[in-house]
Amino acid sequence: MDSNLTADEDHPDHAIQIWEVNQDRLALMQKKISAAPGILSKSAGRSSCCIFRVPKSLNDINGEHYQPRIVSIGPYHHGNPQLAMIEEHKWRFLGILSKRTENKGLKLEDYLKAVQPLEAEARERYAEGFQFNKDEFIEMLVLDGCFIIELFRKFEGVVKYEPDDPLFSMSWVLSFLLRDLIRLENQIPFFILRRLFELTQMPDEESGPSLGRLTLNFFNNALERPEESLDQYSNIDGKHILDFLRSSFIPPEHKEPKPGKFSNVHVIQCISDLRRAGIDLKPGKQDSFLAVQFRHGVIEMPTIALDDFMSSFLLNCVAYEQCHGSSSKHMTTYVTLLDCLINTARDIQFLCDRNIIENYFGTDAEIARFVNNMGKDVSLDNDMCYLSGLFNEVNQYYRSNWHVTLASFKNTYFKTPWSFISAVAAFVLLVLTVLQTLYTILSYVNPK
Repeated sequence: MDSNLTADEDHPDHAIQIWEVNQDRLALMQKKISAAPGILSKSAGRSSCCIFRVPKSLNDINGEHYQPRIVSIGPYHHGNPQLAMIEEHKWRFLGILSKRTENKGLKLEDYLKAVQPLEAEARERYAEGFQFNKDEFIEMLVLDGCFIIELFRKFEGVVKYEPDDPLFSMSWVLSFLLRDLIRLENQIPFFILRRLFELTQMPDEESGPSLGRLTLNFFNNALERPEESLDQYSNIDGKHILDFLRSSFIPPEHKEPKPGKFSNVHVIQCISDLRRAGIDLKPGKQDSFLAVQFRHGVIEMPTIALDDFMSSFLLNCVAYEQCHGSSSKHMTTYVTLLDCLINTARDIQFLCDRNIIENYFGTDAEIARFVNNMGKDVSLDNDMCYLSGLFNEVNQYYRSNWHVTLASFKNTYFKTPWSFISAVAAFVLLVLTVLQTLYTILSYVNPK
C-alpha cells in the first residue's frame, strides 16, 4: 500500500491523505519569529524607555489632547504636512543659533558630532519603532533640540529675537506651542536637550538661568507659579519635558508608600455624600495642587486652574504614568481623586465656590464630564498611591456613626438662619417647660 495514502476497497471516498507542510509558509513563519517587534519594541518594558504612543483606549476618549497642532518634536509625528509651518521655522532657528556659536568656533557639524554618541541611547527611549536611519535620526534630534532651546532662550530674553518674528508677534502661536511641547508623543530625551544646551551656551550665558529654569519659566506663561516654587524645582531631573514638568509638581513629602504599608484601600465618595457625613473641603495653601491633606474632618486641596493647557497636561501625564511602569503615579492618583469627588455639575459648582477649582474650561457640566472622562480606563493600585493614607482616613471618618449623626443634626437645624432660629426657640421652650415642671414639683414638696 502507498505510504501516503490508505483506502478501504469498499469505501474509496474514505481515503486518508497525509498533509505535507508548505515549506514557503514555514520559512515565512520562521522569519516572523526571528523578526524584532516593530510596533511595540522590546525596549518598551525597560525603565529607560519613556516616550510612548498613547494607548488607543485613552485616545478614543480624549484623542485631541494627545495630537500636536502646530509643531512636531521627535519621530512619531515627523513629516506631518499639517505641521510644516513650524518645521520651516525650526531650520530658521537652527541657522540663527549656528551663526551665533560660530564666534566660539562651533559649526553645524559639531552639533551632529556631539549628539552622535548619544544616538543609540536616545533611540531606546522610544517604545515604538520608526523608519529613521542613524543620520536621519541624529539630524532630527539636533533640529528639534536646538529649536526648543532657542525658543526657551528667546522667550526668557537670554538672546534677542526679531521684532517681526511671527512666533513671538502672533499671540496665538504661544498657546499652541505650550500645549504641543507637553504631548507624550511629541518628546525627545531630556539628556539630548542638556547636551545641546551646554554645547551652544555662549560665555556671557554661563551665569544665566539653567536649562531647567528656562523650561519652568517658559511654561510659567500658562501655569503662573510663584518664583520660589520654580527655584525649588529648577535642578530636578526628568526623562523629557513632560516628565520634567510633571516632576516639578510632586512635593518631596508626598512620596508613594512602601509596599505593605496599606492594604484594601478603597477610593472615597463624592462630595455630596462626604458632606452629609460631616466632611468638608477647603482650599489648601501649598503651591502644588497635588499636596492634598485631610485634617479634622476637612479635605484641603490647593487651588487648580482648569483650562486648555492644564487639561492637556493632566491627560498626557496620566498617559505617561500608565505606560511607564517605573514612574510614580501621582497625576493618576490626583485625577482619580477628582473623579471620585465629582459626579455632577453641582459638585463642580461647590469646588468653584470653595476656590478649589478655577474654571476656565467651560460650563460646570462640561468640566464634570471632562473630569469623569479623565478617570476612564485608568489603572491605579489604591494601596500604593501617594493618597492611600488619605483615602483610609476619609473612609474611616465617613463610616463613623457619630460624625454622620452630628452632620445630620447640623444640616437639619443649622443649615439656614431660619432653621437655626427655630431650633433655638424650640430649645428655649423646652428649657422653660422643664423649669416650670421643676418649680411645680418643688412647690408641691416644699410648700411655703
